[in-house]
Amino acid sequence: MSNIKLFQSKEIRSVWDEESQQWYFVVTDVIQVLTDSLNPSDYLKKMRKRDEQLSQGWGQIVTPLLIDTKGGKQKLNCSNAKGLLRIIQSIPSPKAEPFKLWLAQVGADRLDEIENPELAAQRTRELYKLKGYSDDWIEKRMRSIAIREELTEEWKNRGIKEQKEYSILTAEISKATFGLTPSDYKKLKKLKRENLRDHMTDLELIFSMLGEASTTAIVKTRNPKGFVENQVVAIQGGKIAGDARKALELKTGEKVITSNNYLPESKTAKKIKGKS
Repeated sequence: MSNIKLFQSKEIRSVWDEESQQWYFVVTDVIQVLTDSLNPSDYLKKMRKRDEQLSQGWGQIVTPLLIDTKGGKQKLNCSNAKGLLRIIQSIPSPKAEPFKLWLAQVGADRLDEIENPELAAQRTRELYKLKGYSDDWIEKRMRSIAIREELTEEWKNRGIKEQKEYSILTAEISKATFGLTPSDYKKLKKLKRENLRDHMTDLELIFSMLGEASTTAIVKTRNPKGFVENQVVAIQGGKIAGDARKALELKTGEKVITSNNYLPESKTAKKIKGKS
């Protein structure tokens, strides 16, 4: 399970490892947050040259894991809390101590969520609220997350294993629904590594949900097996949403698809309508 964590309002990409029951964090994200470096990879390279012991034990400190990037999923060096504490020793930053406390809290929060899954949803709502999303939009977004999880679980039960297959099936639904793949959609909204659905309007979210919910319904009734059969169903489910979108656009004379996003004003002036 991948996630975005916020430390002092800055994003750190993370992955939850079910086997070891701990978070792994993208090392360069942590370095950027602690140092404000414009080139955290270069900072890391120089830091390892300065700290010979850190460099020698680097293979035990970091683990390459698949992380969402603007170019798709890529393997990036990640480290758990113990490894990050070692890395922090080589970073002269006033943020080091607050970051240590933050690490401990993140770990504690995850353990709480395992005991009480509703806490995860509650914290997600709180995070969206802090970012300025309206309550109505947040409820739609939470519902879209649940629909997505149900669909991926159905795919998993029918032989879809590889991340690439999930990406292709998702792209098929998106193309049939909006006429755009997720990567094309992100380009339209001028997004990089941000989550596309976090930048959708109410209507965009609704049709995205309809495409995935329709696909789930067809999967349950027709029971497709393997990638090829599920690809056909993904197109069918997306087409249901696509036809509904076109019908609405015909009636209203307005396009559902928009380049508006929810990036801070400093990055772009385009904002999603209806949010406060």
